[in-house]
Amino acid sequence: MNSVITMMISVSILGFCVILAILLWGIKTKQFDDDYKFVTLNDDEESLRDAIELENRKKRALKDKRD
Repeated sequence: MNSVITMMISVSILGFCVILAILLWGIKTKQFDDDYKFVTLNDDEESLRDAIELENRKKRALKDKRD
């Protein structure tokens, strides 16, 4: 009975380490970043133009802030 519990704990710890390593690899390689989320949320052409204009305003504001 004791060996079964030890084996179950060992397998659980090993599985946790494997899953943690895969998660960290995914974060490191930016698998969870969504660079195009504002494009997919805006369906019509007018919303896309508004999103582009907003992005341009943000860039100009950052540039003016640096200057």
